[in-house]
Amino acid sequence: KMVSTRRTTKAPSSSSRPSSPSPPPASPRGRKRTPSASTILRSRTKKNGEEEDIPISTKETKNHQKHGYEFGGPIGAICITILLPLTCYFLVFACNETTGCDLIESIIGLAKEKKKNSFSLLMIPEKMTPVFSLESCVLFLGWIGWCVMLHALLPASIVKEGVDITSGESGGEKARFRLRYKLNGFRVFMTTAVACAVGTYFGQIQLRSLHAKFLSLLTAGCAFAFALTTFLYVASFRVNKNDKSKKKKKTRKNDGIDNGPVVLANGGNTGNVAYDWFIGRELNPRFSNSLFDAKVFCELTPGLIGWLLLNFGFMHEQYARLGFITKPMVLVNAFQLMYVVDALWNEPAILTTMDVTTDGFGFMLVFGDLVWVPFTYSLQCRYILENNVDISLAMTAFIVIVQATGYYVFRQSNGQKNTFRTNPNDPSVRHLKSLKTKRGTNLLISGWWGVARHVNYFGDWLMAWAWCLPCGFDHIAPYFYVAYFGVLLVHRDLRDGEQCELKYGNDWKRYCEIVRFRIIPYVY
Repeated sequence: KMVSTRRTTKAPSSSSRPSSPSPPPASPRGRKRTPSASTILRSRTKKNGEEEDIPISTKETKNHQKHGYEFGGPIGAICITILLPLTCYFLVFACNETTGCDLIESIIGLAKEKKKNSFSLLMIPEKMTPVFSLESCVLFLGWIGWCVMLHALLPASIVKEGVDITSGESGGEKARFRLRYKLNGFRVFMTTAVACAVGTYFGQIQLRSLHAKFLSLLTAGCAFAFALTTFLYVASFRVNKNDKSKKKKKTRKNDGIDNGPVVLANGGNTGNVAYDWFIGRELNPRFSNSLFDAKVFCELTPGLIGWLLLNFGFMHEQYARLGFITKPMVLVNAFQLMYVVDALWNEPAILTTMDVTTDGFGFMLVFGDLVWVPFTYSLQCRYILENNVDISLAMTAFIVIVQATGYYVFRQSNGQKNTFRTNPNDPSVRHLKSLKTKRGTNLLISGWWGVARHVNYFGDWLMAWAWCLPCGFDHIAPYFYVAYFGVLLVHRDLRDGEQCELKYGNDWKRYCEIVRFRIIPYVY
């Protein structure tokens, strides 16, 4: 996704009623969006010189046809849809053990020796053919099926309610409810780990074969992402069975089994097929009376665990070739394993992220979750395998320090934010200073969140460096992740800042005057 969703967070705030979260932020300033059920349906009007929220009906929202676009609108959506898969293939074709990794340096002018036709280096790696195979398609579908089966059969670590959702009902009436989510990603991971360990020990599973099947699995993943996105888009036009029987009820209690009406994502119902298909038309796709939520499931379970399996497969292949595992391979596998385990262990935190509360489940998230994360985030381990990288003990110690520092900043800042949101009177946060807003919430202006508005992003970026540094400095290719991730975090910060400015108004401007730095303290 282009990034793990748990990384997304808004400015930490609390209210006198922490159990009642505020509505999702409105669209960025200067852009009009079609109101939808993913936000509380309201219209702004002037009364006695002041703005007032006026509820509006679903019928009114259908007639509101002026839309604002993100990511360059429909043309941008089409371009990104094409570029994302091409980037995944390019990283393999341009950097592999058949041709080396000189192509990328040649393109950006950093090559030691200039070649007349740099793109002659762009070819399919011999050890990764074919690019497409039915076996890999079956394997990829089997992996998704395995994750779905475990999610359904294993008990939940926790069943947790998400944020408030307001949906328009027939006749212009509204129903407000919260969906409940079955969260057991960590148990799916542990079960998968045990199954792989036992299968490998008895010779029934060969994780090392994932390296040879990498390209064909990538092709299978791309095809699945396009098919699933199309299915989700078409399914978003379905009529909910329960609407007729409950049309007279203005509010109702959601017990986690009744999944309520189809809820459209804010900005995903523009009427432009290409854009809505990309952004995602439906907010929380659910197709049965169960706790299975397609978006929340895909956000963490198959993609993150699949990423680790690819890493372990590369490590297994290295052991088969060399008879031992190198320090760089151990470091990257350990760091990324810790990252994924942390995400799965803290799975409930994803329910308040922008990906879950605001964005629809379209190609952007489908491809990001199921293809981009496992097949690009595993680049470092693949590079180390194919280039026999090794580093000194001093460099190893330095990298461990970078990782530990990044993780400490990331975990401590997020922990402080979550504690302040849920219990502002907790002894660990009650001494912190905050800015009271007109909405009744408080914005932290001391502690971690007084240093930078997204100091957790800084910790995350430090960890990105720790994942890339074990690859050495012979080629720039393995540093794709840290460069891409830095750009993504800056974009996320700008996007979040626009939404918070619209949400908090002048209070946000005051907050920015107090907390001047965005991500990197005293730098940016």
